[in-house]
Amino acid sequence: MYTERRYGYWTTINWSRRGFFFGVFTSLVALGCYFVVGAKCFFVPWQPVLLVGTALAFYLGFKNNASYDRLWEARKIWGAIINNSRSFAAMVLGFVTNLHAPDSVSEKELHAIKRRLIFRHLAWLTCLRYQLRTPRKWEHTEETERFNKYFPNLKTPELHVKMDEVLQEFLSAEEMADLEGKSNKATQVLTAQTLDLQHLRERGLLDDFRHMELQKFVSMMYDEQGKSERIKNFPFPRQYATVPLLLIKFMSFLLPFALIEDFEKVGPNFVWMIIPFNGIVTWVFILMEMIGDYSENPFEGTYNDVPISNISRTIEIDLKEMLREAKIPEPLQPVDGMLM
Repeated sequence: MYTERRYGYWTTINWSRRGFFFGVFTSLVALGCYFVVGAKCFFVPWQPVLLVGTALAFYLGFKNNASYDRLWEARKIWGAIINNSRSFAAMVLGFVTNLHAPDSVSEKELHAIKRRLIFRHLAWLTCLRYQLRTPRKWEHTEETERFNKYFPNLKTPELHVKMDEVLQEFLSAEEMADLEGKSNKATQVLTAQTLDLQHLRERGLLDDFRHMELQKFVSMMYDEQGKSERIKNFPFPRQYATVPLLLIKFMSFLLPFALIEDFEKVGPNFVWMIIPFNGIVTWVFILMEMIGDYSENPFEGTYNDVPISNISRTIEIDLKEMLREAKIPEPLQPVDGMLM
């Protein structure tokens, strides 16, 4: 997530400069036809160009709206995870008591149980964010190299720190071993949470009502995980993602042939002006297409993602402070205006 007020002009141009260069290339193709074959053979009336441009503008508007919906839905999902995490921790702290237990346990053991439940929740959060950062074929995996080049100080935590190293703080060695080889570790952690809550109910440390309320929040976590996985694992339909770029390239080839006649009327040397004009028009359309394209996958770990690393750290800080832990991690800070 970019945290400054707006992207810099040079950053925007540098990010999308290939669109301008493609427009220059198609202009040179048109000029080659103009000078080599002859002028009159390659004039194109404005009407078809306007029709293609208008259709393309509507199409890009639709695509960008749909892409933004995916991005905003992802942010709402993780907003719900924040709220549910705080509520779950508060309930654990208030509900796990000796009130209905036939055999009371010490306050130290009660605190250890509460800590285990809350830390397991943080383990689930860790597994989920690592799973969401796993690259998919349709994501911008090629951006990693460019990302490291232009933002060398910015590191996506999930891509540079192994998940097991993080989980060691939250799970016992036995639970860590149980996760080995599991394809969906986040699901297994929630399953362990459910079994632990049932065990506490059997010991009388939770009554029926409190057990059901806590289990309801575990079910909510399953829901939010499933929603996140739906966005992650089901790409923006490829037909909608592919056609706009093809239309832009088609229009970029067509537009110079419509511009030639108008610039020729100004003067023979002005024909060369189609190069910057077509480059700028092509760049504008490709820039709009790229904005939608980079909003489709809100968990891939690049510039415009939902900052799930930062959200997870915020939840970790809140829950550890609720537990009165001595060691509280520092909030993640933006690096070069980026917050992951």
